[in-house]
Amino acid sequence: MTNRLAETLSPYLRAHADNPVDWYPWGEEAFAEAQRRDVPLLISIGYSTCHWCHVMARESFADPATAALINDGFVAVKVDREEHPQVDGAYMAAASAFTQNLGWPLTVFTTPRGRTFYAGTYWPPEARAPMPAFRDVLAAVREAWTQRRAQAEESADAVTEALARAAETSPSDLPDPAAIAAAATAIAQREDPQFGGFGAAPKFPVATTLRFLQHPLVREGAPDAAAAAGRALAAMADSDLRDADGGFFRYATQRDWTVPHYERMLTDNAQLLDVARDAGDEQVVRGIAAFLVGVLRREDGGFGAAQDSESVIDGARSEGGYYLRPVPERAELEPPAVDGKVITGWNGLAIGALARAGAAFDESAWIDAAVAAADAVLRANRDSDGVLVRASLDGWASAAVATVADLALLADGLFALALATGEVQWATTARDILDHAIAGGGGRDPLLSAQGIASSPDHTDGDLPSDAAAVAGAALTAWWLGAGEGYREEATGIVRTLAARSLEQPFAHGTLLRVAAGLALPPRQLVVVTAARDGALADAARGAEAEVVAVVAPDQARRFADAGFALFEGKDTTAERAYDCRAFVCRLPVSDPAEVSATR
Repeated sequence: MTNRLAETLSPYLRAHADNPVDWYPWGEEAFAEAQRRDVPLLISIGYSTCHWCHVMARESFADPATAALINDGFVAVKVDREEHPQVDGAYMAAASAFTQNLGWPLTVFTTPRGRTFYAGTYWPPEARAPMPAFRDVLAAVREAWTQRRAQAEESADAVTEALARAAETSPSDLPDPAAIAAAATAIAQREDPQFGGFGAAPKFPVATTLRFLQHPLVREGAPDAAAAAGRALAAMADSDLRDADGGFFRYATQRDWTVPHYERMLTDNAQLLDVARDAGDEQVVRGIAAFLVGVLRREDGGFGAAQDSESVIDGARSEGGYYLRPVPERAELEPPAVDGKVITGWNGLAIGALARAGAAFDESAWIDAAVAAADAVLRANRDSDGVLVRASLDGWASAAVATVADLALLADGLFALALATGEVQWATTARDILDHAIAGGGGRDPLLSAQGIASSPDHTDGDLPSDAAAVAGAALTAWWLGAGEGYREEATGIVRTLAARSLEQPFAHGTLLRVAAGLALPPRQLVVVTAARDGALADAARGAEAEVVAVVAPDQARRFADAGFALFEGKDTTAERAYDCRAFVCRLPVSDPAEVSATR
């Protein structure tokens, strides 16, 4: 049979189009059918490059007998977590009430209203202690629904209410430098002293945490904690987690960074590019940039979501086999597929990282790649009304709403692109997108809202910054560029709201703590006005440590100022000058590159 998934945008859903399971995509039709039949929803959440999603699909969803049990007792819904992150977040939070072994595929059983009464992850076709067989799970859940329905609904309502309460926050004071340093020290106490990084297996790059530890305020107030970030990067770069072509895998299954989970995500690599740039590790920077541009970049210039862990070698599916071959031998093999979804916020991360790295290492090709990606996202990732959406595939825009983080991360990436190119239109576009996010754009999934299900039960970072932290970060960047005090106030308000939680759980709030550090430390802003963008004065500025480094021609400085970016006011001199500012208070301009300090 062919179910309803064949015409969807998601490659993950399309891969299940020929299953005997009568799948529905996420949407009102599935909920209406569950209510009409008065049966539970089976919501299966995964993504295209997920190895265990592939395994469960082959073992269970392709099996006619298992599919018959699903079709008879449930309305089955298949969700791509990358297309619908709010749906994934809501049900992942609900699943934590039933299991601590969270991950994908995520398998959730809900009432016809979408409220969870049981959940798990991968279940095998036959019982493998301690896991029951998936068919036995299906039978048990169906029995619970038909024989003990009131208890199941009561449990579902209790989970929903508990998650709604967990989302509540109370404002507190802004963290001061001492509190931020203490938070960094608390993170460093989790460092693996033997193999670097944090925690035991499975071991993740945790790029958001590393970025916080690299902040200048942490280097000053907690130098030992800051050094842990460098040790983590060095350990990962010298391990199996880093492929021979320079890209990083999702995580390692062993504490010593061996036996990687072989999928390679845009989110991880874009953020690790920034980590490597801040660490001054040019070799790692160049490797990641080559992976992004050479593997994940699509024909239209946007970046795909991820590269799969599996490929076909000698006619058989192989997990990791491609990556275990020496690079020259790979040319003989079909590479693992790339999920071509161009996700708005994820591309924002890549745009910003490539723009910053391109400027720092004088690689115009990386900046050009960032420009092409920005053009692709702003062109393709829009609905019929011109509103930015979550993703596109081959120029086809998804119906999924853009999240707040999508808008904020894209805005922050475009601000970086404006600085790297000197072109103000990227900054004005970024400001417009950020204003839309602050005003409530990029809202909640409408179906979750209709069912009263919390889509953001907390504000912790996962594999990328949380919604709130992303907005705070972009707002801070806008303030640094002189877009107005209102942006600093926006960042301050967000940090105050989440300060208590972030200090109590610093490992899960790296992005927010980095913003808090940015608010506590006066920014250094370097503006070089020159007709020679690759001259000695410009090079000196690009090699300096500063929150803002802008190299602009006189007419570009004038356009930034005219567009409302006050940092550039009065700096459209025809003479070559470098302006070194601290929170908009500038020293006398200089023309000698030797007078541009490399340090703060």
